[in-house]
Amino acid sequence: MKHTPTILAELEDYLQQNGLTLAQFAENSGVHQRTLNNWILKHRPVAIHQLDRITFAMELPEGYYYDRYIEHYIIERSSDWRRIEPVLFRCVELDKLEAIQRIVGNIMDNLLYSPKLFDMAETLFAQGRHAAALLLYEGVAEAEKYQHSERLAICQYRMFTIQVGDDQNRNLKAANRFEPFVERLDEIEQLDALKDLANVYRSLQEWDMLYETARKMRAKAEIQYSIKHQQKKRNREEPAKKLSRPMFVYITYADLLCASVCEAQGDYEQALQFTYAYADLDWVIETDEDTQYWVSLYQHWAEGNTYVNKLHSGDTSVLPNYVEYITATSITDENEKLSKLLNVMIAANRYTIDVDDVLLQFEEDINSFAQLPAPTDMYTQQVLPNYLAYFGYELAYYYLYKGMHSTGFKHLKSATLKTIVLNNETYFINCMGLFEHFKAYAVDETKLEFSKLIEKVWLNNVKKNGTANRRD
Repeated sequence: MKHTPTILAELEDYLQQNGLTLAQFAENSGVHQRTLNNWILKHRPVAIHQLDRITFAMELPEGYYYDRYIEHYIIERSSDWRRIEPVLFRCVELDKLEAIQRIVGNIMDNLLYSPKLFDMAETLFAQGRHAAALLLYEGVAEAEKYQHSERLAICQYRMFTIQVGDDQNRNLKAANRFEPFVERLDEIEQLDALKDLANVYRSLQEWDMLYETARKMRAKAEIQYSIKHQQKKRNREEPAKKLSRPMFVYITYADLLCASVCEAQGDYEQALQFTYAYADLDWVIETDEDTQYWVSLYQHWAEGNTYVNKLHSGDTSVLPNYVEYITATSITDENEKLSKLLNVMIAANRYTIDVDDVLLQFEEDINSFAQLPAPTDMYTQQVLPNYLAYFGYELAYYYLYKGMHSTGFKHLKSATLKTIVLNNETYFINCMGLFEHFKAYAVDETKLEFSKLIEKVWLNNVKKNGTANRRD
């Protein structure tokens, strides 16, 4: 094993090679000579910001000595939090994630560090430094895994929020890991946690889990809404925890989610009943501007989804009304247009309806879907990418069955690429099945493109499953 010289040994070599006295180096680095003396003679470690100055004066890269500093002055000496905290923050600033993981792994035997590490993780999470925050949350969660604490539940919630991404298999695992901790959260924070969990289940098309989560969210929201207004009558203080939406929205959103479950399972009559439920908001007590915005939004969604459920049940006579509804609300955001036009395409393919005029009318909107804005919450992060892949598949299905093969394959390739990113096996199989059905109409270039996509999925699975490609 190769011996690595200490920082002090390298500093002494540097002074000798450059013919510098300690006083001269102190002046060059901006670190007081007494501090350097204490470090060299009495082995009192310098602070991390002083090490940065020393490193800069020696013309070395920023953070060059961090690994050795962590080994000698934190791990070996069991430093206190006053030394550890600034080192962690500097590692975050320099994106030294392995160093952070090393520190956390070595200090968490002492549970006294747990609340301090948690507070730091919350600060980093609020700043959007999620990769570093995740390492701290994981350290706290591991240390407190046998504790029945709210802090452990919050760690699990933050870990779930950070880990959810494009890969749907990983998302399902993240959701399953987090779900048992929801009940340990503050009763108010549980509502947002259930909402986020529901949006992941919705994107995964885990309909039973979505329905169960939505009903649980509704029951809890009803209780909290009742308590809220009882407290107002008694002039009690509002709860310290703040929700991302007005409280009544968690009740209406639960109904909307249940309607989507019924729709996906083909029970359009029950879906309509849930839709009528979230359209009727006379019971909402608040009258402020934010409340009025959400009331208006749910009534708008209810109108559209009433058309959708009738359309999907086979009442194609409502299609012109639905298209008119989309046109009348065309100033709404691109996300909403995507879901509405997806409903049109599902009905068109299910009941063999010619919607060429609709596609032409919304051609500009359809072309813009490829540049949807960055996600701002769990819904836009999880549900909309699935809609985009689904919409591409339905467009491809429509055009291929109309004999417009070039256009159909273009949309099918786009949808297939999205399913690969999402790691959505069901959508990918559907895309491949559609391609095989119309393969005879594809030009050689298109066949080669799809062959490469299939090979890419195969190699990804080989890598993921650890099955060696011995002939690579």
